[in-house]
Amino acid sequence: MAGGVLVASINGRKYEGNVTMFVLVTCLVAAMGGLLFGYDLGGLFFLVGALLNGFAVNIEMLIIGRILLGFGVGYCNQSVLMYLYEMAPAKIRGALNMGFQMMITIGILGANIINYFTSNLESGWRISLGIGVVPAILLCIGSFFLGDTPNSMIERGQKEEAKKMLQKIRGIDNVDEEFQDLIDASEEGKKQLTGINVIMFYAPIFFKTLGFENNASLMSAVITGGVNVLATFVSIFTVDKFGRKILFLEGGVQMFICQIIVGSMITIKFGVSGEGSFTHIEANLLLFFICLYVSAFAWSWGPLGWLVPSEICSLEVRSTGQATNVAVNMLFIFFIAQVFLTMLCHLKFGLFFFFAGFVLIMTIFIVIFFPETNNVPIEEMNKVWKCQWFWTKFVPDVVVDQDHKVVA
Repeated sequence: MAGGVLVASINGRKYEGNVTMFVLVTCLVAAMGGLLFGYDLGGLFFLVGALLNGFAVNIEMLIIGRILLGFGVGYCNQSVLMYLYEMAPAKIRGALNMGFQMMITIGILGANIINYFTSNLESGWRISLGIGVVPAILLCIGSFFLGDTPNSMIERGQKEEAKKMLQKIRGIDNVDEEFQDLIDASEEGKKQLTGINVIMFYAPIFFKTLGFENNASLMSAVITGGVNVLATFVSIFTVDKFGRKILFLEGGVQMFICQIIVGSMITIKFGVSGEGSFTHIEANLLLFFICLYVSAFAWSWGPLGWLVPSEICSLEVRSTGQATNVAVNMLFIFFIAQVFLTMLCHLKFGLFFFFAGFVLIMTIFIVIFFPETNNVPIEEMNKVWKCQWFWTKFVPDVVVDQDHKVVA
């Protein structure tokens, strides 16, 4: 089953193909990794880790379970995005890739809702930790139905199988041009600093510190999680229409403004002493600006932080590049998770100004150094960087002639 003919083009290169049901289903199943950050081998790590956490009888079981969950994150953040990127047609690559981020936001919202309803139960923590078994099982089952990407088959020398898979996912028989380009390319040999994890990881603690009651703080976390999910849909429907750069810039400006406003409100009410309280209207206003901040992240730096690193690397280094992206991402998550409470106690309102400064720096970086990668076929990515005024100095001096053969 197919719908609509797609044409990917750059410098006159066009690939025709359909949006096949096979691609949509496989990308949906792979994107489910966002619920747990992974699939396949990583899904098994999540399954065992969730079981150990849910049935833990001592601290050792909890620690081992969390370690296994960490392995799942590492394995699958690297593989899911590469899979989505290599399976999706260039024309809708952004939307399909952002399905991963959408699943992440759904997972966060689901966790917040479960925490809210189990907070008063004696064994509520077991439910919160063990419920991850459900999506882990679905993910493990779904992984058996996922086919290899044409790119990975070519890399392993399975060219005939790769061509058949390309025909299957494009929905047409004539894929010779794109297939040859993939072979030629094969033979050719920082978003955590936005402060989003401060909000999403520690939202209940943060809201409680600002004077919200216990259940109210949990419900506020549910609200921000819901905004996160809804705003992610915005990115899915706009990323391939308006491009990556405009979403980066709009999101950066909106996050910067919201962080300054939230930081200023806390400064006025709590000061350097950290003592004070919000009225009901002020608390709702604060929650509103935090939701604006979350929405900006959810349709810009959140999904683009996964999409762009997965598509900017050439075929021969994509696996290494994505692994590096995941490693840096997880390193900053770990660092911020460890120091957040200390920073909150010492910096207080300054915490928001601290992250606003990073958002400003990152947005300026996008303006100066980031080239648009929208609708660029994966085998053309080297040329994008070669044409960028700064990065051209670091890209080998190669050009692509009209026949798409790489020449010195």
